[in-house]
Amino acid sequence: MQLWDHQNESLQALRQSVGQGVNRIVLQAPTGAGKTKIAAEIVKGAQRKANRLAFVVSQISLIDQTLASFAEEGITTDDLGVIQADHRLTDWSKPVQLCSVQTLQSRGAYPDARTVIIDECQVLHEYHKTWLKHPDWQRTPFIGLSATPWTKGLGKYFDSLLVAATTQELIDKGLLSKFRVFATGHPDLTGVSTVAGDYHEGELSTAMMRGSLVADIVKTWKARWGKDKTFIFGVDCAHAQALQARFNEAGIKCAYQDARTTNLARAEIKRQFHAGEIQAVANVGTLTIGVDWDVRCLVLARPTQSEMLYVQIIGRALRNAPPGTPPKDYAMILDHSDTTERLGFVTDIHHEHLDMGKPKEKPLLRKALPRPCPQCECMLKRVGGKCQNCGHEVKLSVSGLVERDGELYEIVPGAKVKPTKAAKFTIDEKAVFLSGLKYYGIEKGYAPGWASNQYRRKFHVWPDNSIAGVAPRPPSMEVKQWIRSGFIAWLNSKRRQEAHTT
Repeated sequence: MQLWDHQNESLQALRQSVGQGVNRIVLQAPTGAGKTKIAAEIVKGAQRKANRLAFVVSQISLIDQTLASFAEEGITTDDLGVIQADHRLTDWSKPVQLCSVQTLQSRGAYPDARTVIIDECQVLHEYHKTWLKHPDWQRTPFIGLSATPWTKGLGKYFDSLLVAATTQELIDKGLLSKFRVFATGHPDLTGVSTVAGDYHEGELSTAMMRGSLVADIVKTWKARWGKDKTFIFGVDCAHAQALQARFNEAGIKCAYQDARTTNLARAEIKRQFHAGEIQAVANVGTLTIGVDWDVRCLVLARPTQSEMLYVQIIGRALRNAPPGTPPKDYAMILDHSDTTERLGFVTDIHHEHLDMGKPKEKPLLRKALPRPCPQCECMLKRVGGKCQNCGHEVKLSVSGLVERDGELYEIVPGAKVKPTKAAKFTIDEKAVFLSGLKYYGIEKGYAPGWASNQYRRKFHVWPDNSIAGVAPRPPSMEVKQWIRSGFIAWLNSKRRQEAHTT
């Protein structure tokens, strides 16, 4: 198959980086970006040059899946060996070795390779870290592949981040499915503590089992979706099994899998899923990476503070419909966890640098998070307009104004505002500010020119003709605070003057 533009550009960027001496590179490729295709092209390049290459996977269960994916790209087992205990294709003499990191670690040896590809590099084992830092391997290119390379401290082991494409770019190109999110539940997480950056699993499971949450999940699924091709994400085994039981009790055929489910059993669940013999699969941590099933609906019953886990979960439903299957207008996300309201849409989550393990600075701008449509609970960006699901007219939220260094800036999804003191106001922001000043001046009985004078104090210019006639409108809390801060400053100055004269 012909490479997509972003795949070609990624390969060129990798070659240029290695050519410039950068030997520790992470390539970020979202779900559906064709990460395996890019990796296969790197493997083919090594084969053409007769260079030895090691492709390292993070889980033993991914060995055979990667073999199948490579076979689809024309990479046969003639030049490919496998380093995994007792695997039928074990052959150290082959130029390309597909390796399980667990097997490499247990053997305590590094494979002979001139290039190393680490799949799912957001999960680095101690073996990976030692290998990457080993003095004998510093001139060997290591390429990390990941859809979510945002692990704390990953920048200590890799030097460069190349972004193949963003999720939104792939959706816009039609390479990924559109999606809709419904805020279908609001769990009470009071008392659930945070451990290592995410919710305490035991406490979270208890919270998600409280009240009618489990029953509501089944009821909502039947009302909103009621079809097959559904993944259900639970907190732990007990929670996911309870969800499976409720679905089955309601006459909805639902399977279950966790980390202890054998590869043979997983393969049978996948077959039943695509054959329509089961409608849903409840799982715990097993359907988040390396999964290319035809998923049309997600039930997010596992709250998380982790952007990586959240993006990985939602990514399961964003692949387009496979050839020969019914079309997929959009993926249905039923969020019973408030995670979308907490972290935003997956299309809004993007990082341009690797994490160096240092404490993150507090952002100067509040993130504009989605909110549910008051009519149908479909999650919307915090802007005015009609709901894409029910057509309800949603008014513009006035809470998008934030104060930064004494200045007001409006946060609009998609708009780029540099977090510096020198950032400028738009004409619309100035008009809103002036309208609030006018209303406040009228309310307090100030002279007609008071609002314009205050505007000049704020922006250092008089209101121009395009906004001078703006109608008075109740001021936001930020405008009131700015007026109050100016009054306090004036009062303190007056007191200092009086104290000086006396």
